[in-house]
Amino acid sequence: MTGMGYGLSDAQRVQMLRKLMLFWDGQWFLKTVETFGLEPAIDLNARVRASFGRIEMRTLLKVVHKRHADDLADALRLLVTYVQAFMGEGLSATFVPTGADHAEITVRRCTAYEGAKRADLPRADQACVACELVWNAWLETLLPGARVDVQYPLRQGRGDPHCLFLVQIHSQGGEPCQPNPLHRP
Repeated sequence: MTGMGYGLSDAQRVQMLRKLMLFWDGQWFLKTVETFGLEPAIDLNARVRASFGRIEMRTLLKVVHKRHADDLADALRLLVTYVQAFMGEGLSATFVPTGADHAEITVRRCTAYEGAKRADLPRADQACVACELVWNAWLETLLPGARVDVQYPLRQGRGDPHCLFLVQIHSQGGEPCQPNPLHRP
């Protein structure tokens, strides 16, 4: 089949694959809702997303020739790399280390949430429910042996203007290394 197809640039291929991955995920979710109902679909989607999140991070580590992240700051750099590759402009987020074992992640645009709103289901926070599991899965895969605590004080799917995730890595004994100065109860 050489020479018979349309020539797509690498950028066009990447853009198309990004969209198709999200569309595939959205269609899978909608068909699961049709088959099992909204609440079981939300639960199943969150579990699958966390499981796939571990696969995503193991794959990313292999691509960058690492066994694990060096520390939380390195884990954040890996997450930025992944988000840029997978979501491109579809996710507008900042990843800020606020200490050796604390970070703040702010998401201002999320195409998964935007797609959930377009589905016009009784709830539009299904992407947020999945998000609550995937961040731990990502960080625990990147930082094996660490206990990760992610708090979600702000979420677009719950009516907030943006999402805010507060990350805290716990020491070997399970205690937080230092209180997170940005934690907002």
